[in-house]
Amino acid sequence: MRVLIVDDHPVVRDGLVAVLGAQPDLEVVGEAGDGEAALAQVAALTPDVALLDLQMPGLSGVDVTAAICARHPVQVLVLTAYETQADITAAVRAGAVGYLLKDAAREQLCDAVRAAARGESVLSPTVAAKLLDHIRHNDREGLSSREIEVLDAVARGQGNKEIARALHVSEATVKTHLLHIYAKLGVADRTAAVTTALQRGLIRLG
Repeated sequence: MRVLIVDDHPVVRDGLVAVLGAQPDLEVVGEAGDGEAALAQVAALTPDVALLDLQMPGLSGVDVTAAICARHPVQVLVLTAYETQADITAAVRAGAVGYLLKDAAREQLCDAVRAAARGESVLSPTVAAKLLDHIRHNDREGLSSREIEVLDAVARGQGNKEIARALHVSEATVKTHLLHIYAKLGVADRTAAVTTALQRGLIRLG
């Protein structure tokens, strides 16, 4: 899995290169220190995942995320120290497949990169809690009918592309639905979402 690291702090980039480069299935193919360089590197290298900080010189991480998702088949995984509700919501709406905080453990980071490369959504527990609070505040009715459709498809083993095709929406829209589902259910991945939904009777298998 090919990874591009985008962060304006060289010492952070060096650390990420060391952590990810130690994994036999992960390859760091490039680095960028600002938004413009990130877009140029994505276009030149077409990585599987862009591991992206939100606060950088020039273009913001949110703007870079939106541009990458609009132009390239590259998954954006946010890795940042910023955990405000505004930052999280903006990144998700821009198309980020996941949002991790920089205090994540090495194993969690590597697993998140792998999940992102597969098109799966991933959230740090703190981020999931904040997104949950936001969604509860704005939508107290629980899962929407479309979110139930997406979750039901996930339970049947369908991937994001299959779900997008069946529902006639973009893959980015499916990812956004999944992030909302995770937040509403208080979970961090697809398996936990399905398990929790089955336990609560939100979906049925068979």
